[in-house]
This record gives sequence, C-alpha cells and structure tokens, in this order.
Amino acid sequence: MRVLITGRHGQVSRELQRCLADQAELLVLGQEQLDLGDAAAIRRQVRELKPDLLINAAAHTAVDQAESEPERAFAINAAAPGVLAEEAASLAVPLIHYSTDYVFDGSKDAPYHEDDLTAPLGVYGCSKLAGEEAVRAVGGQHLILRTSWVYSLHGKNFLLTMQRLLQEREELRVVADQIGAPTWAGSIASATTELVRHWKEGRAGAWGTYHLTGQGETSWFGFAEAIAAQLRSQGRPCARLVPIAASEYPTPAQRPLNSRLDCSRLQREWNIRLPNWHDALLECLNSPR
Repeated sequence: MRVLITGRHGQVSRELQRCLADQAELLVLGQEQLDLGDAAAIRRQVRELKPDLLINAAAHTAVDQAESEPERAFAINAAAPGVLAEEAASLAVPLIHYSTDYVFDGSKDAPYHEDDLTAPLGVYGCSKLAGEEAVRAVGGQHLILRTSWVYSLHGKNFLLTMQRLLQEREELRVVADQIGAPTWAGSIASATTELVRHWKEGRAGAWGTYHLTGQGETSWFGFAEAIAAQLRSQGRPCARLVPIAASEYPTPAQRPLNSRLDCSRLQREWNIRLPNWHDALLECLNSPR
C-alpha cells in the first residue's frame, strides 16, 4: 500500500510517519517537495505517485498569523484540500483530512456534534471550514477528522511553550475560561492508523466528518497545571500559575470559549476512541523524542 502524506515536519505528520512506517510505503511530501498553494503542483505529484491512500496532514496552523495573511491561509487550508479530494476521487482512493474545533464559535454550552451549526470566529477557522466544504463537495471516499488543542514533543505547541515558561518565570498567567480537550498528535496518528487498518480489512464505517479528540475536558489553565505537576514530580523549578479570563489575554484571532467536541459518532461507526487527555499527556511525556 502506497500512502501519500502531505506535510513532513508537522506534529501529526511526524507521528503518522512513525505509526505507519511498517504498514505501508510512505510518500511524504513536505514544503520542500510540494507547495500546497500551487494547485497544478498538487495534481502533478498525485498523478505521478498514484497512491492508494492520501492523508492531508499539512495546514496553515498559525492562528494569529492567518489574520494578516488570509490568502495564504485559504490557499493551503481551503483550496488545497479540494484539489487533493478531486485527485483522490479520480484515482478512486480515500482521502483523510484533518480539521479543527475552530469551525465553531464556542457559544454552545455542551460538546459540539458533527452536524451542529458552524460559525468560525477568524480567518483560520473560516479557511479550515472552507477546506471541509471543498472535500465534501467532491464526495468520494473521505474522512474529515476534526480535532483540538494538538500538542507533541516537536514543533510549536502549548506543551513545549509551558514547559519552557514554567521553568523560566516565577509566575505565569494562563487562560482558564476556554474549555476543550488537549489531544496528543500521537493519539491522532494511532487512531488514523486504526482507521486505515479497518478500511484495508473491509471493516470501514461510514465515510464523512468525525470528531477526534482526547476524552474528558479541561481549560488551558488546567492543562498547564497538569504540565506543571509533571515538572514538579521531576524536581524541576516551576512557576506559580494564575488563572485569568481570555479577555485579559487579547490575541489577533478570537478563540472559541467552548472547544469541546463529542466523539461518540467515531466510536459508533469505526469503534475508535482516544484515551483520556491526561493519560495521553503522560504517554506523550514518556514517549521517545
């Protein structure tokens, strides 16, 4: 099985490469090999490589930066997934595409279901929603997996930022009124590997849009507390954490206050359920870099 993965150095892509290494021949295209802003280049690469499965693990994920470069964000997050979906359909092979909790505005007082009304608050969320719509418009065999608060031991993410700042400062103020589920990139990759295995074995569930996050919920402050607890258990210096409201930490892009996603549909259709977010954090911290 030949699997084409867009993105090489991203958090999810790195974990996918690890999980799928002994499952398939991996055709990994990073920015150096493929500019996702170039539709003709995407078509050329897919037609030349003729994969049995496409996984789009690349995205413009700089949420605040997207506010100042919407054209680039839409090219990568909206137009490129549509082109990949068209090429996958022409080859009659599946496409797995990752999306985000940012397609919702966070005003709901309960976890979001897949068919809830979308209402993104910023350019990043709008571009990711447009990417979903482009994939769905093509049809064909596809999975759109919405996830949230992705972290790992690589790249730029909340875990690594907190580990650094907690050891550099005496006090750290962290937003406590945005609620969601931290999701380890390794958990996403493991679940994706299971989805691929089910498909290959003829046990695929329904194609479509699903939510895929760690189980349970917390705030950014609660996530930071869990990270701090691990640092303290290792005898490392650790700042005092102070909870604040999101309004006290203004950013160029507005974030949803409620990022909770209901993942029960994925469990019903594909028999896949991610671990509790806290358990996954411990597994991440104990995993090889």
